[in-house]
Amino acid sequence: MKALLDRARTLRTRVDFDSGEYRKLAEGQYPEALFITCSDSRVIPALITGARPGEIFELRNAGNIVPPYGRPGASGEAATIEYALEVLGVQDIVVCGHSHCGAMGALKSGDDLSALPGVDAWLHIARPELTPVLESAPDDPSLPEVSQGNVVNQLAALRSYPVVRQRLDTGRLRLHGWYYEVDTGFVYELGDDGAFRVHAA
Repeated sequence: MKALLDRARTLRTRVDFDSGEYRKLAEGQYPEALFITCSDSRVIPALITGARPGEIFELRNAGNIVPPYGRPGASGEAATIEYALEVLGVQDIVVCGHSHCGAMGALKSGDDLSALPGVDAWLHIARPELTPVLESAPDDPSLPEVSQGNVVNQLAALRSYPVVRQRLDTGRLRLHGWYYEVDTGFVYELGDDGAFRVHAA
């Protein structure tokens, strides 16, 4: 923690906040995309995309899960999606899963999560749609089939939001599915044929 605090305290010596770039950030944000990914500390959206401050709007949670539209109660995910589209006007949404995901690993292994009731309830959102993949995927610690299947399912959940459907129907929104390998840095993109592939550099 000391190293994190030291870097926070010296931020102004490492970044030129007197530049026009940072002054403009105070005037508002105009991100290009909403980036939905896992809370995992090894997944860093700005590192993956090379994004500068203000370029991506982030939504992070365990397992990059998008609760289906209309679930009772307040939802930070629903609020973030609505704000990104209705207020910020983003035209692209990326759902990015990753290898070695603890959330997907817990689902795959059927871990007893009774000591973690919040985690258990959260993962229950993804479990039903993911069950066929959980049953058929091989026991691979990197969990590519499970994490990629989850990305596909979360894109489907996104389409349950009226604000998303309206923009898709009028061509004002594009959805993207990505899978990030934490040990190699490869980013696989979901194609129209349902397969994930590394895009040629």
